[in-house]
Amino acid sequence: MIKTMVAYTTELDDEKLAVEQICSQLDLGGLMKNTVGIVACHYEFIHSGVFKAVCDALPFSVAGTISSAQAVPAESDTLLFALSVMTSDDVEFDTILTPTLMEEPGKVIAESYKSACREEKPGMVLMFAPFILQNCGDEYVNVITEVSGGVPCFGTVSVDDTLDFVNCFMLADGAHYRDRMAMILIYGDIKPKFFIANISESRLLEKTAVVTKSAGHVLMEVNERPVINYLEDMGLVEASESQYAMSTLPFLLDYKDGTPKVSKVFIMLTPEKYALCAGAMPEGSALYMTVTDKDDVILTTGEAIDMIVKEIDGASLLLAYSCICRSITLGSDQYKEMELLRQKIGDGLPFMMANSGGEICPTQVSEERAVNRFHNNAFIACMI
Repeated sequence: MIKTMVAYTTELDDEKLAVEQICSQLDLGGLMKNTVGIVACHYEFIHSGVFKAVCDALPFSVAGTISSAQAVPAESDTLLFALSVMTSDDVEFDTILTPTLMEEPGKVIAESYKSACREEKPGMVLMFAPFILQNCGDEYVNVITEVSGGVPCFGTVSVDDTLDFVNCFMLADGAHYRDRMAMILIYGDIKPKFFIANISESRLLEKTAVVTKSAGHVLMEVNERPVINYLEDMGLVEASESQYAMSTLPFLLDYKDGTPKVSKVFIMLTPEKYALCAGAMPEGSALYMTVTDKDDVILTTGEAIDMIVKEIDGASLLLAYSCICRSITLGSDQYKEMELLRQKIGDGLPFMMANSGGEICPTQVSEERAVNRFHNNAFIACMI
């Protein structure tokens, strides 16, 4: 059994008051044998010292990421510090902090996992990563899937609200990092459920294509032609020349292996006129250009939340992350997804939601192994 508590504060300046507000919302005297905290907050809470002060006051490990907006049942806002706490006598939590991911990130993640993992498989892995433009989130996910033998993985890449993403920190035990990953390995009798919303199938454009040459998250050729020609055919060359200008025109990627399509976002053109994407573009996969808007974001997220509500019985906690691109698409209604969650879940289940720079969530889970994927432009949720 897992007991869950959620706490928040909007206090940015007074460390002592912020700590008092967080601790007053937590039953610290009722903690069980094993406890862990998951945090999401604006980077101002790092610079002000509030994050470190809160972590120093808590008798358990905390991990998470910077986010541009957060929500808990009582509140949703940009300048919000959100903390979820899981405590249990029979479910155990191990926290891993990797060395730097600036060189050989796959090797670093694999070795960190293997050095910390017990003989038994964890029931799931929570992953919290910094935003590193040159790294590919799919590599993070694929490495953990392989080294763990297919354990379900769920998590996020940090994102801030600056133009150059200088404050996209991963957070762990009062410290913040631009180049390291934290993982929480959860052991015990847990049966997590996962939910995903990306783009409606009705929003697919007619011109499909096949990825014929790529290197990780760099797309070089489509239909055996340079990708710039594909963008010319779609009338998107001018838009592609500005970073993130095509955030409302995500791709849906079909891996051609019977698994659900996964959304990917175009970031920018490289000097070679290749397409730098926010996720891997494997050769042989089918590429669908899509057009999304505010109505589709609300529709797809609402459908996912309705599914969550139907399966809420017996759950302890809901963790949800939504791509920053969905927030951008919502424009002046940037908190609409969070408000939907607050409205539909109400007091029925403790939850925490935050914006994301890349979403980690399985598309399929079986008794044998999970199909873990790295998503862009998606709303993901995990019910534990």
